[in-house]
Amino acid sequence: MRAAVLGKPVSHSLSPVLHNAGYAAAGLTGWSYTAIECAEADLPAFVAGLGAEWAGLSLTMPLKEVGLTVATAVSPVAAAVGAANTLVHQPDGSWRADNTDVPGMVAALGEAGVTTAARVAVLGAGGTARAAVAAAARLGAESVIVYARRPEAIDELRPVADALGVPLTGAGWAAAEECAAADVVISTVPKGVADHLQVPWRPKTVLFDALYDPWPTPLAASAQRAGNRIVSGLDLLLNQALGQFEQFTGVAAPVEAMRGALRDARRG
Repeated sequence: MRAAVLGKPVSHSLSPVLHNAGYAAAGLTGWSYTAIECAEADLPAFVAGLGAEWAGLSLTMPLKEVGLTVATAVSPVAAAVGAANTLVHQPDGSWRADNTDVPGMVAALGEAGVTTAARVAVLGAGGTARAAVAAAARLGAESVIVYARRPEAIDELRPVADALGVPLTGAGWAAAEECAAADVVISTVPKGVADHLQVPWRPKTVLFDALYDPWPTPLAASAQRAGNRIVSGLDLLLNQALGQFEQFTGVAAPVEAMRGALRDARRG
């Protein structure tokens, strides 16, 4: 059986390390997981050409939105978020889209002791921000404020917040340092975008930085110096992969084996 992570670029992905370690630990001989570069325009034809030996696909940028268009069935969370990071091959040959980023974020925050958050701030308004808004909803957020470089990107997030029943307000990037007022800050911006921020961290604020390379980011380093709890993109990578692994294989994910493989890969 085969699975893969698709995206462009994708050569840097650690997903093959995670999934292949899981296959080995679970005794799934004959299973393999690779990384395949694929652009948005190429995804429909690629998926249509896959045979029965394919169990599932992980989708990274820029494929999370177009991934919904190749699926016959879509999970409620993927539909609400408007993005899918997971495609699961069904017995009839069709594909089901899901989003394991959302439960992955919630699980990663839970490992850091965060089970509820009244005020959530999101840095950035792209595809990962959609999952962040959904995660905020699962944490019971009473307010979500999104700081973005483009006002129209915030408007694109409003249907997601409305579908999830989360009050959302938007702010310009110039005000991003005000995120420190939130209980949880989720940074979803690309590498380098948040490096200049001088955030006046409060002791109880938790930072979730979805990046993991390089690590720590300047934003995470500033929170570390202030003594704040931090969740990294590696925590998200692991937890979202656990859900994918179980949907692809139908067996429980060997969490510690996958966690260890990820830790070893980063050390290497």
